Amino acid sequence: MRSVTDGKSMHSMHSYFLRPVDIDAEVHYDVEVIRDGRRFATRQVRAHQSDKVTYIGMISFAAGGPGGSLSSAAPTDVPPPESLPSSAQYLASHAVSDENTMTADSREYWSVGRSFDMRHVPGPVYVDIEGGRSPHQALWVRPFDRLRPVVGLSDAQRDIAALAYVCDYTILEPVLRALGYPWAEKGLVTASLDHAMWFHRTPEPGAMDGWLLYAQEAVAADGGRGVGLGKFFTPEGIHLATVVQEGMIDAETTGAVT
Repeated sequence: MRSVTDGKSMHSMHSYFLRPVDIDAEVHYDVEVIRDGRRFATRQVRAHQSDKVTYIGMISFAAGGPGGSLSSAAPTDVPPPESLPSSAQYLASHAVSDENTMTADSREYWSVGRSFDMRHVPGPVYVDIEGGRSPHQALWVRPFDRLRPVVGLSDAQRDIAALAYVCDYTILEPVLRALGYPWAEKGLVTASLDHAMWFHRTPEPGAMDGWLLYAQEAVAADGGRGVGLGKFFTPEGIHLATVVQEGMIDAETTGAVT
């Protein structure tokens, strides 16, 4: 974003996650200017760790223009976030057990380690499939703390980055829900493979500090892979962004698929 200085806003990104990353080792990012046009600009991002490429992304920026407006409709049957338990409240009633792979560290991470409060409808899929094996779910998401200024970014750019940050955590959950695999299922291994996100509208100032609705559905699953689709809406029903991700779902288990 810092390399696009003429006011264009990021409208899409397409990513491939090529290798696992060691969180304790440095990651180096290269940004290549592919195009700077009158209405569109394009950047390629490559991430390297230990001399190996771990990530490749293409990001496009647009100046905007006339052409009309169209929006998906937000689901209308989702209870308000204040009526739902937080992840921390839900997990407080679930003990670490040999029956699954949840540890004290993973419970802490799911509860407060992801910077955002997440409240599931019909229920979480951390330890059990709460609410049944529907291919649909929704979450209310809100940062635990107000977003702070980021050097080199406008508040609008920061908010788009925050939306991209939070989109990844749960996008495969509708697939896991439909297949009957909670995150703590023994033998379950997941990983992001490729990811696309389109930013239709920039959040209004302050919107990212409040609740957003993330409506999700499972699109397909086979061959150890699954595809999830998600849409972000404001509480007023304004469609902000759309996400599609394919992930690896390796379930070496006697498990849940029937």
